[in-house]
Amino acid sequence: MQAVKHIASPQNASIKKMMQLKEKKKERVQTGTFVLEGQRELEMAINGSYQIDSVFFYPEFFSLQEVESLIENSAKEPELVEISKEVYQKLAYREKTEGVLAIAKAKSHGLNKLSLPKNPLILVAEAPEKPGNIGALLRTADAANLDAIIIANPKSDIYNPNIIRSSVGCVFTVPIATGNTSEIIDFLEGHKISIFAAALSAKAAYTKADFTGATALVVGTESTGLSDEWLSKADAQIIIPMEGSIDSMNVSVSAAILIFEAKRQRN
Repeated sequence: MQAVKHIASPQNASIKKMMQLKEKKKERVQTGTFVLEGQRELEMAINGSYQIDSVFFYPEFFSLQEVESLIENSAKEPELVEISKEVYQKLAYREKTEGVLAIAKAKSHGLNKLSLPKNPLILVAEAPEKPGNIGALLRTADAANLDAIIIANPKSDIYNPNIIRSSVGCVFTVPIATGNTSEIIDFLEGHKISIFAAALSAKAAYTKADFTGATALVVGTESTGLSDEWLSKADAQIIIPMEGSIDSMNVSVSAAILIFEAKRQRN
């Protein structure tokens, strides 16, 4: 049986380090590690081939036996740390997380790391600001089994705890890449992937577009939409017609409509 460390004090150096990882992007970037919380998230990270460095568990909620069962498929045996109620209460963001957290190694999300099939369907989101929206986009991408999601000019790092939480672990299941707009356009053109830009100024309804070929669906923010660079480089501009008083929807809702229309056409 693997040795288990015990930490009872919230002032322990390892706990302070963990709090910095949760709260500071700079710390996550510098160390190449991040914190995840919850049994489902940890299981999805392991299944997504993430390296787990340490697992922290509160035995009143999650036993050592449950931890050992959960990590049995992990590529590397992580350090196991039993924590007290006081430590758990300091670390846990939400009440119902089954008493388990972990520190894992981040993956590289450069465009050059993205492996695509012959006829890909990709979602590109330009400069999404709210972690909740990014999480919702990842959930939709997972539900539709997209080949990739690319975030242009990201405002937040992928391993922000709010993104992990709002994606309910789908950050670990969806191929993700990041880059600036010019880099991504060059990447898509180089792979002969058609760019469909969602724009309020467009005339063609999204249902009239042909998404059966290699396709990138590109969405912008609700407040400003897509930048001129995307609009000028798009193979087609498309719109989701609005029949009520508003002229736009939440980006995750718009993306879901476009994605599942593309899936319908392909099926």
